[in-house]
This record gives sequence, C-alpha cells and structure tokens, in this order.
Amino acid sequence: MTEERTSTSADAGAAAESSAWSSKPEVDRKRPRSAPSLGLRGTLLFLWRQLTSMQTALILLMLLAIAAVPGSLYPQRSVNPTLTEQFLEENGRWGEILDTLGFFDVFSSTWFSAIYLLLFISLIGCIVPRVGVHLRQLRARPPRTPSRLTRFTGYTRIELGRSGDRGADAPTVADDLIERARRSLRRSRYRTEIREEKGARSVSAERGLLRESGNLTFHIALVGVLICIAGGQLTSYRGQITVIEGDGFANSLTQYDSFESGAWFDETEMPDFRFTLEDFRATYVQPGEGGSVGEPRSFEADVEVSTPGQAQLSKTVQVNKPLHVKGASMYLLGNGYAPAVTVTDPEGNVVAEGPVITVPMGDTGYTSQLVIKAPDARPEQTAVVGFFLPTGTIDEQGPHSLYPDSLDPQLAVTVHQGDLGMDSGIPQNAYEVDLSTLTPVVEEDGAPVLVRLYPGQEFALPDGTTLSFDGLRRYAAFDIAHNPFEHWILLSALVAVGGLILSLFVPRRRVWVRVRETADGTVLEVAGLARSDDPALEDDVRALASSLTEAQDGTSDDPHDPDQERPARATQHSSEGSAQ
Repeated sequence: MTEERTSTSADAGAAAESSAWSSKPEVDRKRPRSAPSLGLRGTLLFLWRQLTSMQTALILLMLLAIAAVPGSLYPQRSVNPTLTEQFLEENGRWGEILDTLGFFDVFSSTWFSAIYLLLFISLIGCIVPRVGVHLRQLRARPPRTPSRLTRFTGYTRIELGRSGDRGADAPTVADDLIERARRSLRRSRYRTEIREEKGARSVSAERGLLRESGNLTFHIALVGVLICIAGGQLTSYRGQITVIEGDGFANSLTQYDSFESGAWFDETEMPDFRFTLEDFRATYVQPGEGGSVGEPRSFEADVEVSTPGQAQLSKTVQVNKPLHVKGASMYLLGNGYAPAVTVTDPEGNVVAEGPVITVPMGDTGYTSQLVIKAPDARPEQTAVVGFFLPTGTIDEQGPHSLYPDSLDPQLAVTVHQGDLGMDSGIPQNAYEVDLSTLTPVVEEDGAPVLVRLYPGQEFALPDGTTLSFDGLRRYAAFDIAHNPFEHWILLSALVAVGGLILSLFVPRRRVWVRVRETADGTVLEVAGLARSDDPALEDDVRALASSLTEAQDGTSDDPHDPDQERPARATQHSSEGSAQ
C-alpha cells in the first residue's frame, strides 16, 4: 500500500514538472498551430463579401451624404469661382488647407469619387444575387404546411361536429372547407397550393412577394440614379451669361461669361438657339405695404427665343420658372442696373460708350459698384470707378442707395489715369481695377474730383476728360444648363420612391389552413406567419377561420331533418407566435 502511494506521488510530480496540458505525450510535444492563412483568393473573396453586404452599402450611403455636406457649406469653383477666391483670400492658411483637401471641388474630388464608386459597386453586388433568389421565389410553389401550426401567429383550432350523410358522390366536409379556403385566399391575392397530407388536407398560401420586388426596384433605381448622375457629369455643360435689355445671346462658347463642361462633352452637339432680352421687370415692397421695405416681390424677364425651323416665341422667365428649349434650360439667376455712360478723353476721342454692367454690393438699396476701363484714352489710360445709386444719397455714410428701384438714379464716381496693366497679357476681371498703379484726377486744391451725375447730365474734368450719364437700362443674369440625363434621373428617382413605398407598406405573409377528418367530426386549423411586423395578421387569420366555419354551418341541406346532426362542439384555441 505504501509503495502504491509512493508511486502515485512520483507520477504526480513528474506531471507537474512537465507542465503537460494533456495526458497524451504525443499531443504535448506538438507546437500549437496558428490560424490557417486565407491566401490571396480567400482574402479577396472576404473583402468582396464585406463590400457587397447591405450593412456596408448603408454605411457608404451615409458617408456619401456626409461627404456632400462641405459642398453646401463652402463655395464651389464649379458654381462660383469668384466667391471661392474671395473665401481663400479671407481665410489664409485655413483656406489653403481646405483647398488642398478638395473642399472647394467636393463633387469632383478623389475622396468623394471613391465613396461614390464603392457605393455603386456595393449596391450592384447586393442586388445581383438577390434578383436571382427573388426570381426563383416568384416561380416557386408556396411553402409546405408545417406539421405543427400551434407556434404560429393567430393559431386557431375549431372542432366541427359530424355532418349528415352527403351521398357517395358528395364532397366531404374537409374537401368543402379546403376549397372554400382556397377561393377565399385567392380573392385576397394569395398564391395557393392544396397539399395532400397523411390523414389531412391543407392549403398553403403566400402573399407579399411584391414587398421584395419593391425593395429590389428601389435599389435598382438607386443604381440608375447614380449612373445617370455620373453620365450627366460627364456629358453636361453649364454656363453663365449677363444680358442687357435690348441685347441678345447666341448659344456658342464665345458668348458665355463663364463655362464648364463634362469630360465627354461635345461642343458640336450644343443646341442651336438664340434669344433677345426685351424687358426686365422687378417689383419691391413699398412703404406702407406688408413686409420689409425694399424686399423684392418678383423678377420677370421677357425674352424672344428663336430656334432653327421653328417660329419665334415670346417667353417670360421667372425665378424657379426656367425657360426650356430643345437641349437646354435657362434659369434666371440675378439682375442689376446698366447705366449708359460716355467717356471722352482730353483729346476729344470717345473712349467708352454704352451701358455698363454694375455689380450690386448686397445691401437692400441695390447700391452697385461701377468700373469703366478705357485703355485707348490719351494721353493716359483712364479708369472710372464709383457707384451707381438707384435711389441715391450722399451723407456721412458715403454714397449709397435708399431703395432698390430707380426712383432717383445717379452716379457717384472718380476718374483715375495711368497704366491699367491690360497690355501684360494676364487676364483681368472686368469688374475690378487696381488703383494702386493709377493717379486720381484732382481739383486745384489737390482733392480728388468727385463726379455726381443724374440722367442726361455731363461733367467736364479739369484735365479735359468728360463724362455723361446718357440713360439707364436693366440687365439679367442667366444660367444655361444642358444635361441629357436629367429626365432619366427624374424617372429613376420616381421609380425608387415607388419601390420604397411598396417595400414599406406591402406585408409579406404566409397562411396555412389544415382540415382533418376524425371519428368525432372535422378539425379545422388556421395559422399565419409574417416576414416582418404585421399587427393585422392575427385578426385576419381568426377572421378567415370564422368565415370558413360560418359558411360550413350554412351548408345544411335541411335544417329540420332529424337524421342530420348539427355540429357537436366548436371550440377555439389561439396561440400568438412570431416569425424568427
């Protein structure tokens, strides 16, 4: 006994010294293996499955929405390059960082395009397998009736008493109930299948496949929207023009003030049309009327449109009511004043003449900046800089307008001479001038000459230069856009909305009716199953069971026949189940 204990203790010590994890020495001597490598093919397959999952598609869709936010917060070069450059000048280093990150060209940036393409690939990867599965479901028979219906929604069991003798050729109660159930479910737009079971018959019904069809339609239409947007970006163009009353515009590249187009844009396919701005009207809130004084009420531009092979049309363009011609749409963007000014140099030469487009400075009175450049003036080049005031006054605040309508129009300008820098070959902004290289025309006391003109007046400067305010006209700024995919984008968006409505409001259901003949009579079982939350399913199942039993009770050939037994008992059992 002592020897056995000693041997056991020795074995235990040896086991402790070896720090064994198993009683099998051959296992103990093996080194633990690392996880098997996926390999290149396995890794690519794993990444593809992750990318094409619905969760990834939803995340990418959310990222795309977030990535589009900077496009509405910061000025975009494609929309307003002048405002973009102004933002960069005002924000210094911070503006340079944002520019490097592409925040001023969001929708053409690398990171936005990457999200866009990944979402596109993810959606296609999600849709293609689901389409195949759904097509097979549409062709498949309704699923078989489960053996136990008690665990499903609205389970109802009704025991019907034995009926009288129906004759050899008469259908049984079970056959009658099954046929009634099939017809009732078909009227409710169910796909039905009668199945023969051991000792029973059943109807298997299914409805709501349109829900999945709507879901797939939504995602396919969403892919269509992405394709159309990408196609529009590649083939569309957009340009801005400014037209003065009485002047016209022909749709050609040389006529645009600014123009941008997609990479696949073909200049030869530009729609051929022209128009003339006949009249521009603007109305504003006047004193005593409701609203803020000077607030705009309406802007209307009357144009005469000509297209080859068609009669000339008279149209009125308004804000949010564009003009549509074949292949292009014209939107009213802005407006302003164009005073007609004539500038004569000291040698008597007319160096500038006609209406000059002024730029509103943003106040409610429409105070507008005026710049006239006369590079042909002699003996020195001349620039006229100042303000146009629709309803003008000059006080301690300087020249400004009190009301946006032209109730008291006037010019308040100064004249400068020197080198305008227009011979350097560097493009300049027509509405800006660098005064640091110019010298103002001054009075005898050395003060700059301030010229204030009303319509019809002329002013002669000490050096012989003369200015005259000859009249006043309005101008309108238009945005002309051409996108061959815009109708397809609208159609795809409408289809997507329709598919989304179907996927949200069409319930996916399965309903089973089983009838079993027993020695004591007939047993009817009805139950249903919902693919998603469907609170009305339970009531519908019970209503179906009730309608079947009521119809069966009313099939007696003669209610007064003593040989015919009435239903012995009718008991109802219900069980609330759910689809997992």
